[in-house]
Amino acid sequence: MGQWKKHFVNGVVSLVLSVAITVWLADDDDGPWDLSDMALTAGISGFFSGLFTSYFAK
Repeated sequence: MGQWKKHFVNGVVSLVLSVAITVWLADDDDGPWDLSDMALTAGISGFFSGLFTSYFAK
C-alpha cells in the first residue's frame, strides 16, 4: 500500500504544477476555450502523467 501512496503523491504534485503553470501562462482572452477548461485538462493530464511515470519508472 505504501508504494501506491508514493505514486499518488507524485500524481498530485504533477497536477498542481501543471495547473499552476497553465493558469500562469494562459491567455484567457484568446481562443474558444475557457481558462477553467484548460486548467481542468492540464490537471487531469498532469495527474495521470505523474502517477504512471512514477509507477512505471520504479
